[in-house]
Amino acid sequence: MVVTQLIAAIIFLLTIGMIIWGKVDRAVVGIMGVGLMVLFGVMRETEAFMFVDWNVIAILFGIWIIASYFGKTGIPEYLAVLMLRLSQKNVAIFLTLMGVLSGFISMFVDNVVVILMMAPVVLHVTKTLKLPSFPFVIFIGLGANFMGTALLLGDLPPQMLHSVAKAEFPDFIWQMGRPSSFLILTVTFLLTAVLLYQFRFRRAFGAATVSQAGIEELVGADPMSHIKNKNFALIVIVFFLGTILAMAFRQAIGLLLGFIAVAGMIALVFVMEVFHKKLDSPCFEEVIGELDWRALLFYVVLFILVGGIDHVGLIKFLADGMAPFFQQNLVVGSTILYWVTAPIVGIVEHDAYILVFLHLIKDLAASANINPWPLWWLLLWAGTLGSNLTVAGAPALFVAQNICEKEDSCKIGMKEFFSYTIPFVVVTLVITFILAMIIWVIPFAA
Repeated sequence: MVVTQLIAAIIFLLTIGMIIWGKVDRAVVGIMGVGLMVLFGVMRETEAFMFVDWNVIAILFGIWIIASYFGKTGIPEYLAVLMLRLSQKNVAIFLTLMGVLSGFISMFVDNVVVILMMAPVVLHVTKTLKLPSFPFVIFIGLGANFMGTALLLGDLPPQMLHSVAKAEFPDFIWQMGRPSSFLILTVTFLLTAVLLYQFRFRRAFGAATVSQAGIEELVGADPMSHIKNKNFALIVIVFFLGTILAMAFRQAIGLLLGFIAVAGMIALVFVMEVFHKKLDSPCFEEVIGELDWRALLFYVVLFILVGGIDHVGLIKFLADGMAPFFQQNLVVGSTILYWVTAPIVGIVEHDAYILVFLHLIKDLAASANINPWPLWWLLLWAGTLGSNLTVAGAPALFVAQNICEKEDSCKIGMKEFFSYTIPFVVVTLVITFILAMIIWVIPFAA
């Protein structure tokens, strides 16, 4: 078992290193890593298939198709003009507002869905003003991935906390007489957005660096002129919002998210194909041709790679190693848990990691008579915030990066990628840690 764990760790770290480096196609690198794990006996090929969360893949596939139709309605261009007007023709404010809006939407909608919804809006602005799309789309991705843990609905980690610890929707707002996930993450996110605007966006996209003639051209146009066929736009919006609402109320409906997303997609495609000429809608062949198959494949192989190291017990081994610190001193244990988790989930997709530690903390709390909630919350926050470091930790950022590379027809280098993710991750981790220690850890350690 030890030899197998060592082999799994070496293959995983080499594969993730190559993925972060980005010089070789990341999906291809992931496939090679999976092949090596199967070849060296880390897992069987049948187990590899079972490690994939096909529900998530179905969500991505279904929503991506719907979002493709949405991008062709003219509504993103319409929203871009309105948001730029709201930003008082200031591109730096526009960028900040779009990122903040994306973050709050992701409290109810999957982060990849948010990126697919909001990216066309900012791309209309960047294309017209001849600006690089990466700063805009990556901030949308960072915000969406960040705020998904603020409430119960937005992402898988809070749903796992609900399953393990029975946390309900109100617990994410106020619990045990103190603010919890929503309020703490909201304060952190807004402070981070202000800092990024002040020290990054304002300098990069101030009035002196952006074509004022281009901005006047954008905001001067009638927003409705972008929507060529109002019936087409209306039908797509109805199906888009209907699918998202159905996903938000999935517990009442009793269906898997993936099934709801695919069902919404099939219904929309059927209507578009039947009334193709009347609505002047794009044909299905054109829409599916724009699907980012590499991103879907990347998600698949990342699930398998993390499943492989979890299968041989590496995550459990790490959890057991940290367990004694939780029992000895809550402040020390919480600090170790937080700052060890943050960099690990930067290279390990965080869902499997968080699930293992949730159960470990639950067992420790029962045996050592400690309050598990400070540890549970710090695990959840570090696991989400730290994942924004790389595309391996937050595959949603891989989607954002692919969109930018396709739009700008150039590769996003590792240096440019980290110039946005590292400051965002460091600032959000530090602010959240300070708030968490003051509000959740120190009072229970006294």
